[in-house]
Amino acid sequence: MTSKHLLEEIQSVSLSMFRKNFLGVYHGSISVRTSPSAFLINKKEAIFDEINQNSMIHLDVEKRDYRWNISSMDSAIHEQIYQEMPQAKYICYTMPPYATAYALNHAKLSPRDYFGDLKIGEIPVYDPGHFHDWYDRAPYEVSGFFKESQYHMMLIKGFGLFTYDRDIIGMAKKIALLENSARLLMLDVSA
Repeated sequence: MTSKHLLEEIQSVSLSMFRKNFLGVYHGSISVRTSPSAFLINKKEAIFDEINQNSMIHLDVEKRDYRWNISSMDSAIHEQIYQEMPQAKYICYTMPPYATAYALNHAKLSPRDYFGDLKIGEIPVYDPGHFHDWYDRAPYEVSGFFKESQYHMMLIKGFGLFTYDRDIIGMAKKIALLENSARLLMLDVSA
């Protein structure tokens, strides 16, 4: 796959997720593995409804240079997931509002709608504890969660959602399904 094709995929998916309020202005991250030791990720200043070549940066795990300073603040988390999960081709950090809000007061998200139950199933909510050192711990805690579980999604209390997959469209669909299930749970007055 050419880097032009990869960029077009990321542009399309990030625009859709921006419109759904999963990615914000300067908030969130999306990446694609380009080799066993390199990946393409958004820069810190990326605006997700206008992703282009200048919004993305190629990082090499074996060569920490100036590019790491202008890349997304989630780059170390993506790097660690790629190292621990060889099957990960795409990674995304989003903050879908209903799922993130639901995670504030629940230990797990158990979809009660047909598609959520069928395609997602129950997702545990990870409590990161205190936030003051979260970004120091996050690369190891997020990758450790994925390594020790069968889940491709990690819903983090008060923070958002990390997701990885082999297919960018499949990853976006899972995020949308989880968000829809959380929205239905939040709207259900009998819950």
